[in-house]
Amino acid sequence: MMDLALKLETTSTIPLHKQLYEEIRQAILSGRLESGQRMPSTRALAKTLGLSRATVLFSYDQLLSEGYLQTIPASGTFVACQLPDALLQATSPPISPASPSCIELSTYGAALATVNLPPPPGQKPLINFSCYGRPAFDEFPIQIWRRLLSRARCSSTAILDYPADPLGYKPLREAIARYLTQSRAVRCEPSQVAIVNGSQQALDLIARLFLNRGDRVVMEDPGYTEARYIFQVQGAELLAVPVDRSGLVMEQLSALTTPVKLVYVTPSHQFPTGAVLSLPRRLALLAWAQQTGTIILEDDYDSEFRYDERPIPALQGLTNSDSVIYIGTFSKVMFPSLRMGYLVIPQQLISVVARAKWLVDRQSPLLEQHALADFINEGHLESHIRRMRILYAQRRRTLVQALTQHLGNRVTIIGENAGMNALVKFHTDQNDEEIIAQAEQKGVELISARSCYMNAEYGNGKFLLGCTDLNSEAIQEGVWHLAQILKA
Repeated sequence: MMDLALKLETTSTIPLHKQLYEEIRQAILSGRLESGQRMPSTRALAKTLGLSRATVLFSYDQLLSEGYLQTIPASGTFVACQLPDALLQATSPPISPASPSCIELSTYGAALATVNLPPPPGQKPLINFSCYGRPAFDEFPIQIWRRLLSRARCSSTAILDYPADPLGYKPLREAIARYLTQSRAVRCEPSQVAIVNGSQQALDLIARLFLNRGDRVVMEDPGYTEARYIFQVQGAELLAVPVDRSGLVMEQLSALTTPVKLVYVTPSHQFPTGAVLSLPRRLALLAWAQQTGTIILEDDYDSEFRYDERPIPALQGLTNSDSVIYIGTFSKVMFPSLRMGYLVIPQQLISVVARAKWLVDRQSPLLEQHALADFINEGHLESHIRRMRILYAQRRRTLVQALTQHLGNRVTIIGENAGMNALVKFHTDQNDEEIIAQAEQKGVELISARSCYMNAEYGNGKFLLGCTDLNSEAIQEGVWHLAQILKA
């Protein structure tokens, strides 16, 4: 067991064996030492505390005789599992009440304290539509990944050292640059790729580097809630620009009369509506950004999963200017706990982003970077994406067909041809909380889309339905339950 934190005073008039007895006794009564917990051997405890073994034996003997400890032959000494009633009524020394906390948070900390983070997951429901970006874990080639991790682990002791470059493992940056050039038409050199711990860290780094308190940030409305939180706690003023079937409404963006520092967009698959920013609007956005000196932050979070047409080229690849910073992640195409994403940054920003990353965490875990580079270079990523695109398309069709079959004109499906979720509007007199509560009783978990809207009322009746980690039977059963709820 771990060393015990015991306070003994060698200058006290109280004998050491009595001090030790009282310290262990209070640790048991306060719960620091739990029932059934193994105690250190007398020899080990004596060595740790710098006492004679006889002193420790004397204290243990008294604790054993009073029922605080018990011995198990050939196993050792343990805290008693059942303490006598008299011991349970014992009281600890009185502790003076602590004064009220006067800790003052920074402006950033105070703003962060107001953010409503999602609650921790409880008992997993039978049918979970609320995980709208969760991949199909059981379809991931885990054996290949284990082999690559094992190979990387055995490659060199250098993998145990601090990484040389805060922007990431060079072979991985080279592999990502090739992948983005071929699959997303991104214009970049490996030197422009920075490895980050997921897209959230990428957003946080960019916000810290470019936003001062009071700077204006344009957000799609509806849009990605967690990005909004990051900009808010940085002190930015958020300007909502609506989204229609062709993406960000450029007429409203161009009509803004106040300077804008940054525009955050998801042009290839708008979150959460699924709209694709049309080519004329892409060109207009790039021209507007160059004219106004605004930074475009392009979040390309799940563009690999388009089902009825070819993948949309990245906005970043349409310009030779330095106005676009590109964000991508492996959380959707592989698995979230990998915590690996990337930034593609203009050449002039490489140095400052490297410094920012170095201050945050030096570098993302090197072992996984080695394995991921091999996963890409050996063709496993491309093969996995192809298989998941077919699987997710089938599951999405199942969801759309089930919604149409069971709900008919009581539901409107928004953006049904791409991505890992569907935004739906239920036409009902029931409020969102009632629908969610009734669904939970049926073993179905839902999540409202209201948090995606700057004005939450515009999201009433809208829900994000994830289906990529659900099989066809679960999807159909879940929708059937929703239909029964909405009939009520």
